[in-house]
Amino acid sequence: MKLRKRVVGVWLLGLALALAGHAKTPGEVEVGNVLRQATLRGLNGPDRKLSDFRGKPLIINVWASWCPPCIAEMGSLERLAWSDLGQQFTVIGISTDDYPEAAKGLLRKSSATLNHYIDHKLELENMLGADHLPLTLLVDAKGRVLSKTVGGREWDSAPMQAMIRSMLRLK
Repeated sequence: MKLRKRVVGVWLLGLALALAGHAKTPGEVEVGNVLRQATLRGLNGPDRKLSDFRGKPLIINVWASWCPPCIAEMGSLERLAWSDLGQQFTVIGISTDDYPEAAKGLLRKSSATLNHYIDHKLELENMLGADHLPLTLLVDAKGRVLSKTVGGREWDSAPMQAMIRSMLRLK
């Protein structure tokens, strides 16, 4: 019971931080709505369409190479993606870097195994509402945004895994 209260507390804190003084970005898809179609330009793999990820829950992490909290949470996202729980959803990263080489350099340095993409002309940054970084979205199998979490987290920690299970309705 203590863990459940803690999970709810962590989730509510993230929600409060996300909503506090939050000005919408142009064209932002809000929680509860379905993400629009977009082409994702691959940084460490091929380009894909956002709709290619439909059919399985999706975690989208929006980051930049110059953002210390973004860099700090990358390892936990990798561990989460490769965990037993992570087999039930897909984790991708979206870089908001202006220069693809800066983003690619960080991915090489961190030995990233997840698929990462780069924003183009603020399309994804605006659609996802990434006015503060890092930003992590939980998206259901139909493309509906379930939550947005602003700020770095240890995504493979027990409280965050419990929140993910709950939000994505996983075992």
